Amino acid sequence: MAVDRTPVLKRCRSLDMDPIYLGVSKKSNRKLVRSSRKVSEYGLQLREKQKAKFIYGVLEKPFRNYYAKAERMKGLTGPNLMVLLETRLDNIVFRMGFARTRKEARQIVGHKHILVNGKCVSIPSYRVSVGDVIEVKENKKTMQRYKDIAEATDGILVPAWLDADLETYKGTVKELPTRDMIDVPVNETLIVELYSK
Repeated sequence: MAVDRTPVLKRCRSLDMDPIYLGVSKKSNRKLVRSSRKVSEYGLQLREKQKAKFIYGVLEKPFRNYYAKAERMKGLTGPNLMVLLETRLDNIVFRMGFARTRKEARQIVGHKHILVNGKCVSIPSYRVSVGDVIEVKENKKTMQRYKDIAEATDGILVPAWLDADLETYKGTVKELPTRDMIDVPVNETLIVELYSK
């Protein structure tokens, strides 16, 4: 399995984004020295795609598949793509506050700690639907890891389209998010322009 081992803060600097969107509270003291050359239109489009891939932890081939799926759906391709990325199981686990970062959420799902509607799901890219109940397995809730996570994520706002209870580690998907509900700093229209070339 391919793994992106790029240092998070270094990658955030190069993509010109705040690490807080990844769940990382650290700040880098270094400043990125950009050349005075003007970035081309293609360069801007590519940066937006790399940003989306990096935030959600998706590699090129699956990302292209998400784009193809978003194109086939009703409505605008850009917002559809963002909704598809946002409804991945690892992202939902992160958004509900059951993990500190999306990478940790991916690991928790991969280690079979998560139940969806009472069934164990170990696929991070599993697409969650409206009404799905996501919870941590009963025998895993007492682990020290989840006590640390609860401390770290205490006070984090759960999006309006999700309902989560950190006491019982259980949550529900109330509705599918619209683009306005997704607070990720990605300009999806540039991604659509890149792929439609």
